[in-house]
Amino acid sequence: MNFKRNLIHLFIACSFIAFFSACEQVNPNYKEEINNPEFFRNSVKNLTDIIVYDIFSPPVASRVYAYPAIAAYECIQHQNESLLSLSGQLKQLDNLPQPKENLEYSFPLAAVEAYNTVGKKLIFSEDKMDAYLANLNTQIDAIQMPSDVRERSVEFGKEIAEHIIKWSGGDNYAQTRTMPKFSVTDEEGRWQPTPPSYMAGIEPHWNKIRTFVLDSANMFAPAPPTLFSTEKGSDFYKGALEVMNCLQDEPNRSVDEKIEIAKFWDCNPFVAHQTGHVMFATKKITPGGHWMGITDIATKQAESNFEETVEIFSLVSIHLMDAFISCWDEKYRSNLIRPETYINQHIDENWLPALQTPPFPEHTSGHSVISASAAYALTQYYGDNFSYVDSVEVEYGLPVRKFESFNQAKDEAAISRLYGGIHYMPAITDGVKQGEMVGKYLNEKINTRKK
Repeated sequence: MNFKRNLIHLFIACSFIAFFSACEQVNPNYKEEINNPEFFRNSVKNLTDIIVYDIFSPPVASRVYAYPAIAAYECIQHQNESLLSLSGQLKQLDNLPQPKENLEYSFPLAAVEAYNTVGKKLIFSEDKMDAYLANLNTQIDAIQMPSDVRERSVEFGKEIAEHIIKWSGGDNYAQTRTMPKFSVTDEEGRWQPTPPSYMAGIEPHWNKIRTFVLDSANMFAPAPPTLFSTEKGSDFYKGALEVMNCLQDEPNRSVDEKIEIAKFWDCNPFVAHQTGHVMFATKKITPGGHWMGITDIATKQAESNFEETVEIFSLVSIHLMDAFISCWDEKYRSNLIRPETYINQHIDENWLPALQTPPFPEHTSGHSVISASAAYALTQYYGDNFSYVDSVEVEYGLPVRKFESFNQAKDEAAISRLYGGIHYMPAITDGVKQGEMVGKYLNEKINTRKK
């Protein structure tokens, strides 16, 4: 009797399982709908917004961008046989999890999952990430993909994410958090904190962060800066005068446009304002964040598919991080005085730059280095004559600017540092050369496509 009753219960249970399985609503177009690159681009934009909110410094922000993008790429590369893993190409990246054979995955979903999981690990405002993910999951629910495919894909994304998070833990970032602050010296020609906040030097140990591809932080060390001098006829003094006098009308560029260019490429994540005894700050995008935004514009304009979108975002982010490491290595080696400090001490104590001087040494120009490297990656991917309208700064109250190529944008970003009064010309010209060498080397060493 009990045996018969158990058989009946088993039959009923199996019938319920079969019924609900048959009733699962599956969208026949779920593969196409989840393969929309907007899911990934929106995740990048969300991470940018959190980076701005959390006020990450430019070098640290490049790290926050890079690891999530690499995680996403290591998922999506399984969707296209022509894509190659970065395992063995980036330092100490190996033994990545692999999807199980003969099972269906949604690698776009896995890529988005991996991106946001790693991103959440690297930021402070987890509540903002959670709010974004809640909305994202609602959108994915609406696609109605098979539950087993969704669960399997999310799990694979998490596996990749955990692997990348563990790998990121070996880049020496945690160790640099405990290293001593930069010691300011009274030696002539050396960097001094600048007004209004007189912040300490940011990330003096960034050259100790593991590079992705460069042999070392000083692999492409630039030429040393101009020999320091306070003599009026010296090259250094003339360089300071060039900074002071650059905001003059020229045949092809007015003062107003120079100031507009300076502000457009300012990209200072923490601009302090002082009114009387009250000080407040304006949060803005970092230089790397601006190039992430340009990458977003390029992928939309080129109608890049999901795989291509993740591929170029990961390449640009890798170029940005290695370029920052290269640049910061030189900054704290030469430890050069900024124009604002030099001019106030030796030429005009009342002179002010058009932009607020960032809190780290002068040589080389960070924006010049990283812009040249990022532009190199984008140019290799989309070509040299890729004209676009840069609307990245619109949400920060600035108008759009049109560029005929990524290299034109790179050149403008570099010269903006002179117009802003925050760099001498050698920091700009040598910075561009440094960034181009980094970009060229990375492009030669990283292979994302089968030949």
